[in-house]
Amino acid sequence: MKRLILFVALALCYVVDSQAQTQFNERPKLVVGIVVDQMRWDYLGRYYNQYQEDGLKRLINQGYSCNNCLINYLPTVTAIGHTSVYTGTTPAFHGICGNAFYKNGVKISSCEDHDVTTVGSNKKDASSPVNLLANTIGDQLRLHTDFKSKVIGVSYKDRAAILPAGRSANAAYWIDTKAGQFISSTWYMQELPKWAKEYNAQLKKNKELQKVGKNVGLYPLCGHITADMAIAALKGEQLGKGEETDMLCISFSQTDVIGHEYGTRGEHTDEAYLELDKDIAKLLKAFDEQVGEGNYLVFLTADHGAAHNFKFMEDHRLGGGPFMFDEMYSGEAAKRLQERLHLTKNIIKDCLDYRLVLDKEAIREQGLDEEKVREVVVEELLKTPHVAFAFDFKKAATAPVPEMLKERALKGYHHDRSGDIIFMLEPGWYGFGKGSSPIGTTHGEWNPYDAHIPLLFYGWQVKHGATSREVHITDIAPTVCQKLHIQQPNACVGEPITEVMGE
Repeated sequence: MKRLILFVALALCYVVDSQAQTQFNERPKLVVGIVVDQMRWDYLGRYYNQYQEDGLKRLINQGYSCNNCLINYLPTVTAIGHTSVYTGTTPAFHGICGNAFYKNGVKISSCEDHDVTTVGSNKKDASSPVNLLANTIGDQLRLHTDFKSKVIGVSYKDRAAILPAGRSANAAYWIDTKAGQFISSTWYMQELPKWAKEYNAQLKKNKELQKVGKNVGLYPLCGHITADMAIAALKGEQLGKGEETDMLCISFSQTDVIGHEYGTRGEHTDEAYLELDKDIAKLLKAFDEQVGEGNYLVFLTADHGAAHNFKFMEDHRLGGGPFMFDEMYSGEAAKRLQERLHLTKNIIKDCLDYRLVLDKEAIREQGLDEEKVREVVVEELLKTPHVAFAFDFKKAATAPVPEMLKERALKGYHHDRSGDIIFMLEPGWYGFGKGSSPIGTTHGEWNPYDAHIPLLFYGWQVKHGATSREVHITDIAPTVCQKLHIQQPNACVGEPITEVMGE
């Protein structure tokens, strides 16, 4: 009897051990990350009854939804959002501090790189992930598989294709709107692959694209050609067909361009999301055919949300309004600064995403004490109508600001790239500058309309369900990495979402 009990115990141990080994060796054939630029969380419900069954409804009804996913840093803008999704960390660590920011005192775009050249067109400016300081999911996947895994990014915007894919990606493709073509850079290749050239040849014959030209971002067509390019990459690179897991990073940007121009309400935005739904359905069908249903893992999220247009809010007596960024250059605040500090030259170099960059050279030239200047700028900001909070990054610890806001601001702060002073506006107010659409909108603040984003997981080893527990944009990368049984990105600060893990 004792021998029988011992035999059964050993057998059970063997089964458990075998299951554990199998679990650690199991991975999907393909991981797909989808980021929808400027998609508010409530759009899942707003358009639910209009979504078709095999598009976003398929992800919602068969996948797992994290209904309280928040962005946990400031500012909430595109380049930062895309980077944070895939690195599992914030600007303090990954270094992408805005769509544009100052690096070593020089203003640059997030993917600006003068050491590479464009591949696929005659565009002079070229892009790469050179400014990214941290690894992504894709980087870790390639490291884990000795670089056998393929990782590719596709989007309308360069930053939305490059930053998700990471530094070691096989390729990233984005649109040169002037040429009406998908391009890349010499960071990845010297020549576009045959399948990409063939797809670009199709675009040259696309009459609808010829009609809208460089304004393609304002039309759902932008999403259609992004999805088609992603499918071309899927087939051309045979993603999901190799021995190791591959990754495809897809970002839809037309939703952001349309939102900035037309706002969160109206026929243009409605059309954008219903057409996006068709693009999602087309992608899922392609994954089913190419990789097989159940063999791929998808997550869908957003880089940020958006505020409602101020006129829309005014019409419904809901408050809010436009905040003129040039207030610190030519408005009353600028005049008060000039009088208090006896300025002969402006000491505000720039205002980027609710952060002021001081002109240190101008401060020295006028013999001013920089610490005093910082104090006065904060004081005058707080006197400015509709500024709720403001503080000097160097004095964040003692600033009379809610801890939650300080924490988010500091998570978004990199000492060389984030400016000097940050301010937050009253709810419903947002930055309005030259070129802003009076019927459009923007984003960048801590409020739920900017920081509450959708997060759906679907496919390989994902059970249907939902949670209202607070999770963060930085939790996406560690969740995916844990499902793949690979190491988290090297600056990851997020935590795996246990519900998605089935725990």
